[in-house]
Amino acid sequence: MFTLNIQEIVSAFIVLFAIIDVTGSLPIFVDLQSKHKTFSPIRASFFSFLILLAFFFVGEGILRLFNVDVSSFAVAGSLVIFVIACEMTFGWELFKMDSPGGSATIIPIIFPLLAGPGAFTALLALKAEFTSPNIIIALFLNMVIVFFVLRNVKVVEKLIGLGGIYVLRKFFGIILLAISVKLFIGNITFLLGK
Repeated sequence: MFTLNIQEIVSAFIVLFAIIDVTGSLPIFVDLQSKHKTFSPIRASFFSFLILLAFFFVGEGILRLFNVDVSSFAVAGSLVIFVIACEMTFGWELFKMDSPGGSATIIPIIFPLLAGPGAFTALLALKAEFTSPNIIIALFLNMVIVFFVLRNVKVVEKLIGLGGIYVLRKFFGIILLAISVKLFIGNITFLLGK
């Protein structure tokens, strides 16, 4: 039976918030708007949620096709999360992508900014640690924030400021480093104990 676990929801929320990094992507959203690229906040958040949710459920089946268990994927995922955390902490740039045409909703906003490889990896890595309903709630809450940020890009940019965005990115980078180490140790210990 499902038990609502606030600690699991908060932990999963923080991991996904740091990986999706919607506040860290604010400069990209502002740049897209300055280049007259349009995007739909509701479509971007809704379709990102659907894509991530679908991967959450079928991702494990895909792993089984390759004879890989969730714990092994979580170890690999923890390494990917570790690299992303290092990039956030030390200021490396993951990617810089311009979208074709006038709309930026699908590329680069939905993929790879919101529903990208990092989020896919994080979801399956979290699945090895927490119960599915708590992760889904955390994912939904993240998409609510994504919608709010995309709908109010200029307001959020003024509210947080470039300095605030910088501090948030570094702060969540360090949290992600710690979480990636915890994921790695927990799952590698399980695999070695088999």
